[in-house]
Amino acid sequence: MMKKSIVKDKSFEFALLIVELYKKLQSHKEFVISKQLLRSGTSIGANINEAIAAESKADFIHKMSISSKEARETLYWLELLDESRFVNIDFSQTKAKCAELVRLLTSIVKTSKLKTHN
Repeated sequence: MMKKSIVKDKSFEFALLIVELYKKLQSHKEFVISKQLLRSGTSIGANINEAIAAESKADFIHKMSISSKEARETLYWLELLDESRFVNIDFSQTKAKCAELVRLLTSIVKTSKLKTHN
């Protein structure tokens, strides 16, 4: 049986949230940033899945680092959408969940790097 992964579960739930937000943005005729958001927001979990199946510790750290970067990019797009007021949508909950993923992934990468150097 596979060990339960909190970050994997959270990233999957977040990806579902991003898909729903993408649909909502499309219905508001926002077609440019929404595509960037969909790509980066769903990529977080995809890279975490790859990291879980990593062939080495270095591969794991690399994939988790990519995931962390994608989470930061997603947060950027969410902040841009929020601050631009292009669409009348409340992004606060989505931004909070994304910021949580950024913190979690940053911590995983830092801890993993420390373990490889000790």
